[in-house]
Amino acid sequence: MSFVPTQKPGLGQFLSLAAGIPALRAAAALFVTWWILLALFYKLPQIDLATSAAFFRDENCVEPVLATQVCGSFFYAGQPVFIGLRQVLYYLPHVCAVGLLALIIIQIWQNKTFASTFSRERLALMLAALMLGPVALVNLWLKAFAGRPRPYQTDLFGGDFTFMPAGAFGGQCISNCSFISGEAAGAGWLLCLVVLIPSHLRMILAPPIIAVALVTPALRVAFGGHYLSDVVLGWWSSLVIVALVMGVAQLLRLQKKRWDDVPL
Repeated sequence: MSFVPTQKPGLGQFLSLAAGIPALRAAAALFVTWWILLALFYKLPQIDLATSAAFFRDENCVEPVLATQVCGSFFYAGQPVFIGLRQVLYYLPHVCAVGLLALIIIQIWQNKTFASTFSRERLALMLAALMLGPVALVNLWLKAFAGRPRPYQTDLFGGDFTFMPAGAFGGQCISNCSFISGEAAGAGWLLCLVVLIPSHLRMILAPPIIAVALVTPALRVAFGGHYLSDVVLGWWSSLVIVALVMGVAQLLRLQKKRWDDVPL
């Protein structure tokens, strides 16, 4: 005779169910890795300094300055071609987000269209991940309160502020600070869109998406807008958020099914 549960699943069963979801296990692994990377960059700030220095060009100071003052600029930040490319890449996540929203609206109004190729739930979850990660976590919180000056703002690269390692929240930056990169977070989110692409189109569309996801953070470092740690951690943060959102959605779906199966 089979056993029929008479109570709603408890916390222990809920956690056991969560442990069996691959997306949540991936989110946990990615989250731990994010903190390991942060600790590495914090303990070895020379990684950031050496990477930014590779793109910085020293120049003779024009006006009388202190003997220790550094003058110069980040070469690529002044090149029109790269400036234009950065602008295009900056708006690309916004365009993709509008596209996802359009697909959802089309699915609501017309069931049998090209849009039905894409899972409406996954489209909505990717939009939710964008709002939680690059928008809320990165731009509205971390960048607003981190206090870390950007490379071009520090006295090591022609600015006035003191260098701060990744994860140190005591810098002189007041708003829109360097830690972590919002554009890199957007690029990481773009990379995750590959999971939405139908298998027969993936080989065609995945390579350019991957290229954009890598070039975007690279340009931020080359421009002196961010340190390497800012773009790596920003990029990685989106992988964590997307995996978490997908995993939580699956968990709630399975939990609801279990609850529905329990007799009242």
